[in-house]
Amino acid sequence: MGERPYVLLSCAMSVDGYIDDETPRRLLLSNDEDFDRVDAVRATCDAILVGAGTVRRDDPRLLVRSRERALERVARGLPPSPAKVTLTATGDLDPGAAFFTAGDAEKIVYAAPAAVAKLDGRLGGAAEVVDAGAPGADGGTDGTVGAIGTGGTGGTVDLGRVLGDLYGRGVRRLMVEGGTSVHTRFLREDLVDELHLVVAPFFVGDPAAPRFVGVGEFPRDRDRRMDLAEVRKMGDVTLLRYLLT
Repeated sequence: MGERPYVLLSCAMSVDGYIDDETPRRLLLSNDEDFDRVDAVRATCDAILVGAGTVRRDDPRLLVRSRERALERVARGLPPSPAKVTLTATGDLDPGAAFFTAGDAEKIVYAAPAAVAKLDGRLGGAAEVVDAGAPGADGGTDGTVGAIGTGGTGGTVDLGRVLGDLYGRGVRRLMVEGGTSVHTRFLREDLVDELHLVVAPFFVGDPAAPRFVGVGEFPRDRDRRMDLAEVRKMGDVTLLRYLLT
């Protein structure tokens, strides 16, 4: 694949592995101490990546919240917040989403070939649209594991092309924040260097709710275990930090 950024995947989940429930209100799995930790990690990164399903479902701002951290970045010659990156196979993105409207960070949409023209018209300059397709593969919808990898008809987003392009733009440290399809693709393709997994002390128990990862073959199986580098208690949640390199 060539040179690529260091990839840090960050996720909070319930004890039984869910990252949300099926209610209209977003499920808060973490607490203020962990939110501040995530903000500190964001401030060390060059870009933050989420899938289009996360943009639609959670409407994240993806900004560095701490004014002090933002000013420290500016003092180092960086923008206040990292660049925002999303992936889409269908082009179903709303230009009014906070991903596009919040903050002045660079915004990049990596799209499957069939979605590029649609996005150029829909976004109207709100973000740079990049064809990162793997033509000929099956497509899917942005809400499933197949969305950016193995399901539909318009081709798919090639993560190797995405990471290579980001590296060429100067991104050396990439934070991946969801959702299920994105986590699954990065981990199945062995593209994660560090995993931050926060566990909340309750159960969701809804088979229709999104989980941390989907099904599939993962290179980090029982014969190739991850290295547990840190365990940290933060109030009632626990951070497990794994190294995969």
